[in-house]
This record gives sequence, structure tokens and C-alpha cells, in this order.
Amino acid sequence: MANTLTAKSTAFLSEEELRSGAVLAIKKPLGWTSFDVVNKIRWVIRKRLGVKKFKVGHAGTLDPLATGVLVLCVGKATKTIESWMATSKAYSGIIRFGVTTPSFDLETAIDNTYAIPELTQENISQLIREFTGELQQRPPRHSAIQIDGRRAYKQARKGEIFELAPRPVEIQDLVLTPHDVDCLAFSLTCSKGTYIRSLARELGTGLGN
Repeated sequence: MANTLTAKSTAFLSEEELRSGAVLAIKKPLGWTSFDVVNKIRWVIRKRLGVKKFKVGHAGTLDPLATGVLVLCVGKATKTIESWMATSKAYSGIIRFGVTTPSFDLETAIDNTYAIPELTQENISQLIREFTGELQQRPPRHSAIQIDGRRAYKQARKGEIFELAPRPVEIQDLVLTPHDVDCLAFSLTCSKGTYIRSLARELGTGLGN
């Protein structure tokens, strides 16, 4: 981990710019949590400036198994985190049908298998119509949402049974294309708070999977 994000991540900024506040677009490595990235960049900046404390925050969260741009606000720019979080996000990837996991991704082992649905153009077009626009989405239990002061994923890993309440999200644009006999490639833009893992699960349910 220590060899991936280094002082080069902030080298293009002067010390004055760091102190006055800046927004960084960091390529999050596979396996890192968003908080891992925050901690690493905070350590780099503190070492460079020779200070014990320095504000760093992330504008949105990427799952550990996701890669891509993570927006970090440093110094006085942390005051702009909420405005950055309110912007739309873009994602792309591959959804595999016919299997499920408790975490809705590869973090946990497959717990159920199903018949592979027909990924016809008619079915795909129907999914796009059903899942574009404003939706009520239930977050996965394996998430960082807090329940009575505890992270949901910690409770889920202990085997505790609970459900998170659905939340309003918006899928502003959704493209689905065949990738394999049991997979669809996707690209989309969405509102803050959208869980792509939950959307993948819902698409499978929409296909009767």
C-alpha cells in the first residue's frame, strides 16, 4: 500500500496551495478503502509540511474492490466536500448473472446459484427502462452506513440479521450491452448515494434471477 500513493500525488502543488486548500483526483487502487487513501494522503502532506494535523476528506466513497477516481479535498477545501458529493458520478463495469453473494460483490463467497437469464435485446431494453430515473434503492448490508453508531458491514460480518431502509437515488443514464452468455457490460451516471452493487442485484431480480 505504501508504495502506490507517494509524495508524487501532491508534488504538483506548492506548500502554499496545500495550506490554502486544494481538490485532488486520486486513482484509487484495487483493495484500498476510501479511508485508506485519505490516511495515506494525509500522512504524505503532514510529512511534507512538517505538521502534526492536516484536514483531508473524501467526497464520496468507492468500495474496496472498485478502482477509479476518488475526489479528495485537503486543507480549507474540505469545506467544499458537500458540494462535490452532490455532483453526478459515472461508473462502468461488468455484471455477472446467475450467482449471488452476501456482499453483492466478490468480497464474500457465492451463496446461491440460479439459472442464467436470457440476455436478449428485448430484456435488456426493458431493464434500461425500468432502472433509469428516480428509484428507491436498498443499500447492501455490507456497507459503511452506520446503524446506532456501528458500521453496517461490521454487523453483517458477524452474521447479524438486519435490513437497511431503501433510499432515493437517481440513475440518470444507463447503458447495458451483452458481454458474455451470463454477463452484461454497463456504463451509467447516477446521483450520490447510489450503490452499483445494489443496482446489479436489482437488475438480476428484474430478469427473474
